[in-house]
Amino acid sequence: MIAVSGKGSGRISIAGLVCVRAGHRSRLIYRTKVHRGRKGERRSFAETDYAALLGAAHHQLGGPIVLTWDNLNTHISAAMRALIAARDWLHVIRLPAYAPDLNPVEHV
Repeated sequence: MIAVSGKGSGRISIAGLVCVRAGHRSRLIYRTKVHRGRKGERRSFAETDYAALLGAAHHQLGGPIVLTWDNLNTHISAAMRALIAARDWLHVIRLPAYAPDLNPVEHV
């Protein structure tokens, strides 16, 4: 943990993918989003942010992705389901309703 001084500096959200492939080194691909608390500003990642992260991971890894995901409301929204269905290189496995021990990114 890093102490940061200054009032009202905002909040940082991080979305990450732990990428594992047999015979290759593992990777952590992530994106950050700074929330300054401005009126009307979204306080979390949107479907478009996750789409950009997944697209970047697909481009960087150069192959299909099997994604193990929790049941965060943004992960299971209608917009995200449509986004997943439109990508033939993406297969999503859903975790049970509450399973932080099964999600390796929770500990990063």
